[in-house]
Amino acid sequence: QVQLVESGGGLVQPGGSLRLSCAASGSIRSIYATGWYRRAPGTQRALVARINGGGSTNYVDSAKGRFTISRDHAKNTVYLQMNSLKPEDTDVYYCKAERAIVVGPGRGDYWGQGTQVSVSS
Repeated sequence: QVQLVESGGGLVQPGGSLRLSCAASGSIRSIYATGWYRRAPGTQRALVARINGGGSTNYVDSAKGRFTISRDHAKNTVYLQMNSLKPEDTDVYYCKAERAIVVGPGRGDYWGQGTQVSVSS
């Protein structure tokens, strides 16, 4: 099994910054990719940024130039640096571990519990 714990959300003024963290734990052998998603109440989760095992990244257009996804292998943590935040960035942000391989049963995708990002003056 894989446990994902997000942190770093909060309330920030427009133009401000936040850094979200997604810490993975458990009997993990490998994770193919980790992504950050967002979801407003009543909607489906939408990809914001993603980083794969090779370090390749991709971003939704609205995040390009403002957000940066990165990872620290030693800490098993993926970060989302969010700069120049706008009110429309307000949402719950989730991280997802894709195609995780673990010791024993439980191979698959895993989600964290989400962290609220609110951008308002």
